[in-house]
Amino acid sequence: MRVLVSGGSRGIGAAVCIRIAQAAASRGERAHIAICGHGRSQQQEDVARSVTALGGKAILLSGDLGDPDVPARLVQAAVAEFGGLDGLVANSGIASPGILSETSVVEWDHMLAVNLRGPWLLAKHCYPHLRESRGAACFVSSMSGRQPHAGSGAYSPAKAGLTMLAQTLALEWAADGIRVNVISPGMTRTPMTEKIYADRTLKKAREDLIPLARIGEPEDVANAIEFLIGPSAAFVTGQDLCVDGGFSKSILSHIPGRPSSQS
Repeated sequence: MRVLVSGGSRGIGAAVCIRIAQAAASRGERAHIAICGHGRSQQQEDVARSVTALGGKAILLSGDLGDPDVPARLVQAAVAEFGGLDGLVANSGIASPGILSETSVVEWDHMLAVNLRGPWLLAKHCYPHLRESRGAACFVSSMSGRQPHAGSGAYSPAKAGLTMLAQTLALEWAADGIRVNVISPGMTRTPMTEKIYADRTLKKAREDLIPLARIGEPEDVANAIEFLIGPSAAFVTGQDLCVDGGFSKSILSHIPGRPSSQS
């Protein structure tokens, strides 16, 4: 399997690269993974070593997805090395808390450039290669793209747009045999959220809201992504899978008092 993973240097993206290599090895195949990061880093090299140790091949690519010229360059480099692509995992993203009435045009544009335009351009340039291989794409959105989240600035609007982008592509590309799905992680421990979960009190308060009573790990999300781009999900497209330990379905459970059959 030949896959390009944006934001593959750490967190969910790193776990995805390793999980894809593990799954390919279990099928007797060799994974070819383009690990894309904002810039070259030790973390990116560590992920590449893990992929190689699992029998896969990894190449390291870098670039700012906020630059409209970068997605095409990343795809071209991966295709030149692998001879094509079977999968795209559009995982790279940024977050910047803020109040929408106070958000500047520059902040708004940057958030949408990285979180929405970048994945769209990656998909656009991957399209002819995925069409040839009848491959699959998975876009990493967020539960904040499903529910409004006050104080998230342009993040929630961008992620909501990303989900609709992916689901629209799923319909447009179905005739070409390309599957497109979305993953919406819930509360997950990543380098971006590590400061939050270093606070034990805050971590416990969040865990108490989750039916499965724990914060998600990158591997939880990576397992779902690998399934969606792999052969086991051959009849699954246009779906938004929320990997959140049941949190998004538990809102009514937080209402004080319990339902009663008595009036």
